[in-house]
Amino acid sequence: MKIQLVFAAWPKLEKQTEFHLPPHGAVVFAASLPSDVEVAFIDENVQELNFDTDADLICMSVLLTCQLPRAFEIADQYIKMGKPVLFGGIATMLHAQEVMEHATSVFLGEAEGRMEKVISDFRNGRLEKVYDYMNNFPDINMVGTARRDILDRKCYNYRGIQMLDLVHASRGCRFNCFPCCNGFLGGRKFRPRPVKKVIEEMEAIPNNRLFVVDNSLAHDKEWLVELFTAMKPLKKKWVSHPILDDEEVVKLAADAGCWYVYQAVIDTSETIRKRIQRLHNHGIGVEGTILLGTDDHDEAYIRNLVEFLIKVKLDMAEFTILTPFPQSPIRKKFEEQGRIFNNPWEDYTCGKAVFQPKQMSPEKLEELYNWAWDTFYEDGGYQTKMGELFFKVIKREIMDGTYRRYSPREKRFAKKANS
Repeated sequence: MKIQLVFAAWPKLEKQTEFHLPPHGAVVFAASLPSDVEVAFIDENVQELNFDTDADLICMSVLLTCQLPRAFEIADQYIKMGKPVLFGGIATMLHAQEVMEHATSVFLGEAEGRMEKVISDFRNGRLEKVYDYMNNFPDINMVGTARRDILDRKCYNYRGIQMLDLVHASRGCRFNCFPCCNGFLGGRKFRPRPVKKVIEEMEAIPNNRLFVVDNSLAHDKEWLVELFTAMKPLKKKWVSHPILDDEEVVKLAADAGCWYVYQAVIDTSETIRKRIQRLHNHGIGVEGTILLGTDDHDEAYIRNLVEFLIKVKLDMAEFTILTPFPQSPIRKKFEEQGRIFNNPWEDYTCGKAVFQPKQMSPEKLEELYNWAWDTFYEDGGYQTKMGELFFKVIKREIMDGTYRRYSPREKRFAKKANS
């Protein structure tokens, strides 16, 4: 049996330099399939999609809301050709009812231990319209090493510099942050994988650079100490979402190869300043994730926030406009207040105002969003600052003997770093 697994193209943030990381959901899904299923993967963001296929089943892996319009176009075309289409992924779970209009079958939830039944049903001509495993999570011990062999590795680099491989060490998140859908998707209970299995997967990844994509590394100090201690001998270089703001944990993370952290910066408080400083003190870079347009944001607040980011020497900043995604706490609030516009899903990129802000017009919010990008990067564009981060990681790789040249451009970085 053959499966064509497709990851649809999606619109990128206008102000952010375009680069592509290998999709994680697709390779995790592929690992859950029976061993006798042949998988061909196409990432339309970096490859050309050819509809001419002898695959028995088309599987659409949809991560983002803004991917849905293109994913629907692709699915509709395959169905016209007589090909059955199975949808799965985060955006499928968030938009299940709408997805059903474009799918032969819809899979909701986590795939481990469930795909044997789906494939058996398909082979026997009784594929169900919906496989609903939401809030019925598989045993975390069932999560194995992702099928990264389906990726075309050469597609995932930035100007010749090897990008990161994605890996996760846990699922679920006890923090119910107002703009986030994770509580709905993965549950409110933290579910850490056994550290031994995480290390086995990391060891199996040939790339020395990883992105630990857990929603947060701030749940369980004891588990984090065990994880980072076990990661240290691997000498991998990695980035992650926020790490527990604890001196012992941050030091262990740095010793284990933490390169930089995506840190939400929600205000200009001393708490945020100290958190950034602690990471910097241990040689860890900080890319701030800056959400604009919350109810306490007026123009002066946003301008002061950007000045604060520059003052604390944030390494990079990714500005986004608050976006009320389905199943997030903020969407429920805005729906009750009648503040959400009837925008198409392709506008849900976090670069457009799709709701009525409390203290300004949507147009003013978008103007300040563009101003924030331009102001923060006026002394060195996004590409320059990203290049500085890669220079730092190559220098660290040279120092600990793990550097492998991926391209002529990296060779130039290495020569500079070694001088």
